[in-house]
Amino acid sequence: MKIKKVTALEILDSRGNPTVEVSIKLDDNTKATAMVPSGASTGEREACELRDGDKKRYGGKGVLKAVENVNTIIAKEIETQCFGSQRELDYFLINLDGTPNKSKLGANAILGVSMAFARARSFSLNIPLYQYLGGANAHVLPVPCMNVINGGSHADNTVDFQEFMIAPHNAPSFTEAIRMGAEVFHSLKSVLKSKGLSTGVGDEGGFAPNLKSNEEAVEMILEGIVKAGYRPGDDVSICLDPATSEMWEEGKYKFFKSSQKLVSSDDMVKLWENWVRQYPIVSLEDGLAENDWEGWKNITSVLGNKIEIVGDDLFCTNKAIVEKGIEQKVANSVLIKLNQIGSVTETLETIELAYRNNYKCFVSHRSGETSDSFIADLTVAVNAGHLKTGSGCRSERIEKFNQLMRIEKQLGTASKFAGIKAFKNR
Repeated sequence: MKIKKVTALEILDSRGNPTVEVSIKLDDNTKATAMVPSGASTGEREACELRDGDKKRYGGKGVLKAVENVNTIIAKEIETQCFGSQRELDYFLINLDGTPNKSKLGANAILGVSMAFARARSFSLNIPLYQYLGGANAHVLPVPCMNVINGGSHADNTVDFQEFMIAPHNAPSFTEAIRMGAEVFHSLKSVLKSKGLSTGVGDEGGFAPNLKSNEEAVEMILEGIVKAGYRPGDDVSICLDPATSEMWEEGKYKFFKSSQKLVSSDDMVKLWENWVRQYPIVSLEDGLAENDWEGWKNITSVLGNKIEIVGDDLFCTNKAIVEKGIEQKVANSVLIKLNQIGSVTETLETIELAYRNNYKCFVSHRSGETSDSFIADLTVAVNAGHLKTGSGCRSERIEKFNQLMRIEKQLGTASKFAGIKAFKNR
């Protein structure tokens, strides 16, 4: 099937910042569109998100150059061309760019084309996107890890750590798990309100109150779980993404909101060891900074046989970095973000590498999201078992949950809800 037309447009993401939308038409007149997300706390080794830098437009965050690259350079090279597979197209684009981090054309330009082509091909073949990406064995519905309290770079409050998530795993289906999560979300709101705390939300739809400590965020969530009628740990557990690369300062960790204190890598490992002992935590993402590799070895040794230790900024969905982590026995799970690496094929290759080496994969949105539900299909395609895409509100987050409920209904009895076994060592 030949590509008949490819076009791009500058649109806005959920934070009101520009991003790239790409539409592709095949020669059977099948048409599909994809929208590219954008992160706030980003890893140093992520693929290059091309921004214009013109301070007179969107404070320099415009993406007209990336859009132009799609409409001119990429369109000229791929229109009228026939690509027999997703891999063939993606590697054509990677080679066309020719840089290690996609800085010539922009990862946002390349990924938009890659995602739109995948969706167009699924439409043309008359199969669901998750089946196009994952084949006939795509059937696992993930535990929705819902970010119910926001802090760090995602909220203007007193909480240092970025994401406090609930994982409603004791359910017979994804649809029931979402119901449980939504009930805890609304219960948590009433808990916060009863204490005179703010119920305004951060970038990902989680509440963003000013709290006395980082620990208080977990305690509020546990109270919300109980008030909703569920048992912490048995029905609903806790996942954390403190995003500690944001706290890394000259070899120390600075608690930049709550206290301004500096602590060592060993101190951070002890902190997480105490939290895991005290709270029903099943997953810890970026518990240490991306450049603290010795600390990562330490925390994996201490907690790797108890909970899931997830690398996000550490790995950046980059196969070469994940290989290094495997060799050095760092982490036991990889966070998966399409725009960190910049193409659908490279994302799937990273997932395949992780699985071959007994690492889990945890699919993720970005804080600057769109209404595109691509990652919902991706999660089912690779049977990832757990997904984070925000909280119990904001339509750009909820659309991923809605898509997963549609997929579950479509799969019917062929579907399986991942449950607690989605998490490493559970």
